[in-house]
Amino acid sequence: MALIRVALIGLSSSAKTSWAAEGHLPYLLLPRGSSHYTIVALLNSSVTASEAAREYFKLSSDVKTYGDPDALARDPDVDLVVCCTRVDIHGLMTGPSLTAGKAVYVEWPLVEDYEQAVALTGDRRIDNSIIGLQGRVSPIVLKLKEILQSGRIGRVLSSDIRAYGNLLPGDSLPEGLSYFADRKVGGNHITIAYGHTIDYVHDVLGEFASFQSWMQIQRPVVKITDDSGHSSGPKTMQSDVPDFLAIHGKLAKGKTNINIAEDATLSFTYRTGRQFKGTPGFIWTVNGERGEIMVTANGAYVHSDSYREPIEMQIHDHATDAVTRVEWDWQDWQKELPYRSRIVAELYERFAHWWENGKPAGDLPEGQDWPRLHDAVARMKELDELFKRYDAQGSG
Repeated sequence: MALIRVALIGLSSSAKTSWAAEGHLPYLLLPRGSSHYTIVALLNSSVTASEAAREYFKLSSDVKTYGDPDALARDPDVDLVVCCTRVDIHGLMTGPSLTAGKAVYVEWPLVEDYEQAVALTGDRRIDNSIIGLQGRVSPIVLKLKEILQSGRIGRVLSSDIRAYGNLLPGDSLPEGLSYFADRKVGGNHITIAYGHTIDYVHDVLGEFASFQSWMQIQRPVVKITDDSGHSSGPKTMQSDVPDFLAIHGKLAKGKTNINIAEDATLSFTYRTGRQFKGTPGFIWTVNGERGEIMVTANGAYVHSDSYREPIEMQIHDHATDAVTRVEWDWQDWQKELPYRSRIVAELYERFAHWWENGKPAGDLPEGQDWPRLHDAVARMKELDELFKRYDAQGSG
């Protein structure tokens, strides 16, 4: 079987974020990853930058180096284009390759907003794609699905999430991430931390049939620090991005194979910054007729960064009043990877299985599917409605 030929966009020794290097590269270079994929090209802001990255990451001299997305799109020896840049250039970097019919893996958020998402994808199903909403295939989410599908807690009556975006302080941003305070860029705490989380929650419990929401900017002025977190003086920035969100709604029945009660409620509170000292930074409960599941983690990053500390799952059996800890684990091969790469690797695994088995069209069996660009458009439509409601609130 021929290897899937990969072009990486945004793998750079000087990048403001290290997701390409820490989230993608480890799997692609691992023997398991290299049994399915081979890196054949890099695209950065210039050919010189791509050449520097090739040398810095010790990639083969055969890896092609590009500074132009159109040139990459014309390369017949590239199968899959993987984009790990700042969100507001995702469309620019991947649009030509999509048009050329290449497979595309775009990190989340897909683009700046829903309008741009529709423009990029044509609002159509794109089977030959991956969106970086990897939380859907995290071991925590897969285990939770397994328990709910078993009927152990009975029909689901409600679910509640409290999450804190605590990787960064609530009152400051490093200079390299100052765009988190600029809504038009599209990458911020709401679209990223909340967006990742609500996506995998919906994947488990189904979409909102309807919802009500309230967002607020509690800290309208944020301090800008150097990228090590130290203040370089009195530099500040006015933020137009909400840092608090409360949303609740009715779950749409029949959207998953889990038994959801009519009028079941999903509620979610998100806040940027640290939680109360000594308490979890993420609590997700699912209340059923016979019991309740609770997942706790150190923050709103079950899709990526929360695994440096234990993530616990427990079940409270209402009949016996006993609380049981649920064991979960990584697959053995995932344990060879750093935490940030483990769930991303599962997306690559599922895509490779599909590619190597004839690329069947349409929905796949559970356990084989993965989120794709059309799933991202649906999620961005939900976020678009959320922000429209915020705008309609007036100041706040």
